[in-house]
Parts: sequence; C-alpha cells; structure tokens
Amino acid sequence: MITHDELQALAALLRHAARTEVLPRFGRLSADEVRAKSGPLDLVTVADEAAERVITAGLRARFPDALIVGEEAASADPGLLDRLGDAPLAFVVDPIDGTYNYQAGVPVFAVMAAAIEGGRVTAAAILDPTSDCAACALAGQGAWLQGADGRRALRVATPAPVAAMSGMPSWQFMTEPRRSTVLANLPRFAATWNYRCAGHEYRLAAGGHCHFLLYNKLLPWDHAPGWLLHREAGGHAARLDGSPYTPAHTTGGLLCAPDAASWAAIREALLPGGT
Repeated sequence: MITHDELQALAALLRHAARTEVLPRFGRLSADEVRAKSGPLDLVTVADEAAERVITAGLRARFPDALIVGEEAASADPGLLDRLGDAPLAFVVDPIDGTYNYQAGVPVFAVMAAAIEGGRVTAAAILDPTSDCAACALAGQGAWLQGADGRRALRVATPAPVAAMSGMPSWQFMTEPRRSTVLANLPRFAATWNYRCAGHEYRLAAGGHCHFLLYNKLLPWDHAPGWLLHREAGGHAARLDGSPYTPAHTTGGLLCAPDAASWAAIREALLPGGT
C-alpha cells in the first residue's frame, strides 16, 4: 500500500510541476500553444504536456515498476487504459484538470493524481496551484487539506432534504433523453452550478460545501483522485445504476452524495423511476 510519506511525496511532485510548468505559463499562452483534441471544448496546452512529463519522470524515478497513465499519454496511446485493472501499481495523472479554464485565464484548475493498486484506488492528491493547497486522501485513513497553515480534515456535507441541497451536475456528455430529464429536474434543488473542473468540484464536495456531484463521462485521471477524496471524507458514490465505481469504468455515470440515503433521493429527483 502507498504510505503517508509516499503520498506526501506525490503531492510535492504535483506542486513542483505546478510551480515550474503550469503557473509560469498561466495567462501567457499564445494561440499556437493551445490546440483542440477530440473537439473544440477538449483542449490541450503546452503546459499540460510539460507538466505531465515532469510528473511522469518523478513517478518513474520513485516507482520504477509502476504503470503511469497520464491524460496526454493515454490520448496518444488509448491502450494504456486497458492495463490499469491488472497493474500491481499504477498512477493516473491529470496535469491540468480544467484546461479550458486555464487557457482562458480563469484560475479554477487543478493538478491531480491517484495511485491504483490491483485495480483499487488507494491514494490521491488534488493540488490547487493558485492557493498552493493540496487535498489528499489515503484509503482507510481519511481525507484532508494540506496547506502552508497546516492540515485540516475534510468532511462531506450533512444530509438535507432535496429542496435544500446544492450540487454540481455535469450534464454536457449525457445523451437524450437523460440529458433533458436531468436539466428539467435541476430546479428541484436549492442551487446547482458547474466549475468545468472536476478537481475543484470534488474538493468542495469533500469539504462539505455542496451536497452532490453528477458526472456522465468517466476517465480515471478525472475521477479516481476525487472519488477517493470524497469517500474518505465520509461520502457515498456509485454509478447511476447503483453499482460501485472502479477506475476501469469510463461510462455509466457517477453520482456522489453525503450518504446512501441522500444518493437515492438525489438519483430519484434527477432521474425519476430510473429514466
């Protein structure tokens, strides 16, 4: 199992990549340093690529036998995803989560990674480069914020009636009729919004600042770190059919809530009767 010291080293590596490759380019990218991948909203920048190289090199130096699956490496070689479930130790890396915000000069982006051992997520770190504060989690050992002012435990929100709940639903990748059904039912909640950055959304949910998160498209570098952070902060998460999440899943959606009863209530409010 990944140790506490190894997790601290992982967070330090993310911080190093942010300081050397991500923050120096923030607000300074030229047009030829940003390009689209699968579509106009799926962007990559030279900062993503440089940060991933730094993180990958650091992980290989410390864990020479581990499988490293970075977002940009997997974009070039999709077969890397197929190896995650069988690897004794693997790391998934998102060098800049929230690239669309980053390239637009909006300071809502994160650098994150998770350790996966035998198909199980065992450690996670999500760094907010602008505050230099890392949200960390170890399987069975809790979740916390680690910043210059020390360490603070994370805890999900207290359960509440649906009408008093707030959350962050990401509906953009849903297909019809589910997409329209979810959108029509959002007014059942007190408030909903979206940061276009899963890293920050998971941090807020794990810290008790909203009640639920909803995602449709699942890629391990986007969700393995946050799923563990949320679970270790006391939350309950499952795919939309109620089955457990694993980093091998890339479809099926994911709903995160304070507890199992809240999960069921939110699921019914968003998709009545399982639609």
